[in-house]
Amino acid sequence: MSTKRYAVAASGQWWDEESNQRIPSGEVHAWEQGRNGTVCGLSLSRSELVRFPHIVWHETFPESGGAADRVQRVCPRCGAAVGRRGPDARPPWQRINPRP
Repeated sequence: MSTKRYAVAASGQWWDEESNQRIPSGEVHAWEQGRNGTVCGLSLSRSELVRFPHIVWHETFPESGGAADRVQRVCPRCGAAVGRRGPDARPPWQRINPRP
């Protein structure tokens, strides 16, 4: 089983002078290269999202310290589909008191 590498699509962008590259800002979504939509189902062109093929999805989380400087919101639907790991991620479903 191969692991997919998800890139980032965002509602905005800014230029980081230290790394000399474009960085996502605003709301970020997981995007699979070669597709015209995000993992959660938004169309890239209709939603006016900017593609960042050089940024990996996990670098947009605030705890990563990567490209998350100006990220305001990480799409929860993309996080659920791709696998969001972090302090605000929902725990896996668990039955507390099952019936006999």
